[in-house]
Amino acid sequence: MSWISLTAVFFILWWLMLFVSLPFGLRTQDDEQEVVLGTTSSAPKGPHMLRALIRTTLLTLVVFGAFYVVTRVLGYSFDDIPRVVPDFG
Repeated sequence: MSWISLTAVFFILWWLMLFVSLPFGLRTQDDEQEVVLGTTSSAPKGPHMLRALIRTTLLTLVVFGAFYVVTRVLGYSFDDIPRVVPDFG
């Protein structure tokens, strides 16, 4: 893998981890008992995007590190995954 493909894998993993980690730590206005007039009670109390971006980046670094160790250091690839689906061809 070249550095371009590793960057693409990191970028895709980052977006996946963003949507995985967004709900964690989210407090709604209803949870805080401070509903702002004109908004729904399920709206977030505060966006806290900086914390979400840091959490996403750290989680992505852990997952990407595991991916890098498995593929580069240990040398595994998709060819090493056992075939569990029957060949219908």
